[in-house]
Amino acid sequence: MFAVSLEVPRLARRPLAIAACLGAAALIATFVAGSGFDYRPLGPTPPPAAAPADDPREQRRLRAELARLAPRGVYIVIDRANNRLSLRRGESTLLDAVCSTGSGIVLRQRDGARQWVFDTPTGVFHVQSKIADPVWRKPDWAFVEEGEPVPGNPGDRIERGSLGEYGLVLGDGYLIHGTLYERLLGRSVTHGCIRLGRDDLRTVFAAAPQGTPVYIF
Repeated sequence: MFAVSLEVPRLARRPLAIAACLGAAALIATFVAGSGFDYRPLGPTPPPAAAPADDPREQRRLRAELARLAPRGVYIVIDRANNRLSLRRGESTLLDAVCSTGSGIVLRQRDGARQWVFDTPTGVFHVQSKIADPVWRKPDWAFVEEGEPVPGNPGDRIERGSLGEYGLVLGDGYLIHGTLYERLLGRSVTHGCIRLGRDDLRTVFAAAPQGTPVYIF
């Protein structure tokens, strides 16, 4: 007896598959047409059209938005990376001065109980108060750094003259103040405060009232 093969040759399968797909598509189309629905292939949703950058109305809107966000009156900008301080009023620069900011050094107490990071913080601050002839009340880390015992008498913490003629208090122990070491201005060498030269400090102190915004980045 002869065995009859019912296997469809490989080359014949493709037309059969195509025909089957076409038949299925026709069946779906017939169903959709009879259901009252409209059938359309899905495509990507186009993004909303953006106003061109050279559109005068868009330019006016952006200028108005920038003007609304810009600080009013005098403000201070401190660039830690380049150790520069700018005193500004609106878009005008009143002073562009070299300064010194935090070193980023980590100091650890010998027994490892405490550590301090000498970095200038970033963010938006305000001049909380202004001081003539500021006095430095040395914190614990100043004695640890010098290898001296931390004094129990508060009077032993007082040091005069090291902060220059003026200080602008930013809060949390940070100030804009003068320095005895103007040759180090432009370097990241402080314990977190911002140091200025004598003449630049006088200009900033006279022009920046209490409440002046200070932007540090």
